[in-house]
Amino acid sequence: MIKINLSGKEMQAPKGANVLDLMEDPQQKKTALAAKVNGKVQELMAPIEEDATVELLFGDSPEGLHVLRHSASHVLAEAVKRLYPEAKLAIGPAIENGFYYDIDYKESFTPEDLEKIEKEMKSIIRRNGREVRMEMPRIDAIAFEKERGETYKVELIEDLPEDSIISFYRQGDDFIDLCAGPHLPSVGRIKAFKLTGVAGAYWRGSEKNKMLQRIYGTAFATKEQLDEYLHMLEEAKKRDHRKLGRELDLFDVMEEGPGFPFFFPKGMVLRNLLIDFWREIHRDNGYDEIMTPIILSRDLWERSGHWDHYRENMYITKIDEQDFAIKPMNCPGGMLAYKRRLWSYRDLPLRLGELGLVHRHEKSGTLHGLMRLRCFTQDDAHIFMTPEQIKDEIMGVYRLTDKVYKLFGLSYTVELSTRPENSIGTDEMWDLATKGLQGALDELGVPYVINEGDGAFYGPKIDFHLRDSIGRTWQCGTIQLDMNLPERFDLSYIGPDGEKHRPIMIHRVVYGAIDRFMAILVEHFAGAFPLWLSPVQAKILTITDRADDAAKAFEAKMKAAGLRAECDLRNEKIGFKVREAQMQKIPYMLTLGDREVEEGTVSVRSRTGENLGVMSQDALVDLLCFENKEKALERNWNAPK
Repeated sequence: MIKINLSGKEMQAPKGANVLDLMEDPQQKKTALAAKVNGKVQELMAPIEEDATVELLFGDSPEGLHVLRHSASHVLAEAVKRLYPEAKLAIGPAIENGFYYDIDYKESFTPEDLEKIEKEMKSIIRRNGREVRMEMPRIDAIAFEKERGETYKVELIEDLPEDSIISFYRQGDDFIDLCAGPHLPSVGRIKAFKLTGVAGAYWRGSEKNKMLQRIYGTAFATKEQLDEYLHMLEEAKKRDHRKLGRELDLFDVMEEGPGFPFFFPKGMVLRNLLIDFWREIHRDNGYDEIMTPIILSRDLWERSGHWDHYRENMYITKIDEQDFAIKPMNCPGGMLAYKRRLWSYRDLPLRLGELGLVHRHEKSGTLHGLMRLRCFTQDDAHIFMTPEQIKDEIMGVYRLTDKVYKLFGLSYTVELSTRPENSIGTDEMWDLATKGLQGALDELGVPYVINEGDGAFYGPKIDFHLRDSIGRTWQCGTIQLDMNLPERFDLSYIGPDGEKHRPIMIHRVVYGAIDRFMAILVEHFAGAFPLWLSPVQAKILTITDRADDAAKAFEAKMKAAGLRAECDLRNEKIGFKVREAQMQKIPYMLTLGDREVEEGTVSVRSRTGENLGVMSQDALVDLLCFENKEKALERNWNAPK
């Protein structure tokens, strides 16, 4: 007999018992999706061979949803094989927010095909077939898949060690698929799912391999959760930065430069506003700005380690018969900026910020608007310090980052990633660095999750995961402690003892990449930026040409006050002009007719259609200047009645 603690209840069970049989609550027995046995996620049917603490997993847990979605991917595969027997199956994992399955089929799947597949999936789920694990030796598994013509499965199995025991799952009566598990007890527990699209995907992610069709889907524990997610997807489509970037004439990525963005005048206004704010807040926090070359010699990249480990993603050129590379990151240049002179401990911490343009060779299939580019500007900073300064510097970076995100109305969560297996450096240095990060977060009172073993090989790190206005998360800011580059570049400072010491270094970004952060803001605000970020802050609309001169004078007055205003003097109906300005998401529409010209007033309307009344031009300019200076997220003034 073995001892089991099931959700806090102690019991004894025969060795080999499973969680499904041990559960006593009928409702839990119906709704549980998987279990965590001694900290490891397992299916409810898995035998327990030793004393164990068991935690049930339901649809409100990430692990439970992962198992649900994994089983849903196999239901998708079964439906495809039922409808298209000639199709060959590749891989079908659960992913964040859903699942997919890669399929090799002679014809392209259409939206109508997805509807048929979804209908067949519902039929399979209604039959509620049990999931049964099967195992066989590797040689038998290869023969089994060869007989079925599943060439991709054969390749996967052949890559495994010869002594491997290969697992399959029988789903219902006749569908069997290669899989390591875990799975649901039966597919009837999949209550709410939806196929969301199809895209191309190279087998095993290599452009040298065949292009397969990847069918995407999602699944949730309840229909309400699914509906909420699908609504978010629809909202995300409306907010797609690629679409809005064109409509608002901000930026675009063209066929002539895949992965290399164009920024147009209004986009440059937004970009420069972000840069100006970056420079302002960094000056206020004791940073000095530097600029390092875009092209640097092979020797530098060999010293930094990038030539050996990152060369496939670098653009290489020859100058005077010597190898050079366009920089994929700013760090090595920052090392040279530090190394240019000998520093004292009294000079530290040294905070060097850089808005550096970097280039990385990303595969064409991974490019996505401004979110994934081949060239982008990183808002890097490198802080060089003594070991005793770690905690204070981390706290300073955190406060700066927090201030930036709050300004844009972005909430976030924090992860602390600790030492991985392939790390460099001594135990003492890792302990010092990790305690420095953790101590800073604890002293600040910041809630965080520890991500064991997911730090960089050269040091632990803090990651910021932003949450936008429709609930999506984006990994942007990061704070990384580095014990590698200071060693590689032989950096030093003179300590109080007159001896040379190795500085500790922080890499950190706040925006991450200005380009990607712009894309996030476009989608977060749906293009309707707060006043201070709007490329055009006000549109002056004339009712008749008699108001043209007054409109031009008012535009000049607003520009003199530091506001970004434009006139629309076209001979069009005022309703048409208003609607067009609203489509451009301009914060304020200012209408001038004969009466307003005579009285020196202006009629004010917001982009949401709200009538804010009539006020004097000078009063409006003062209000807009105040809102602009405060960098307010929403209007914080009331128009006079």
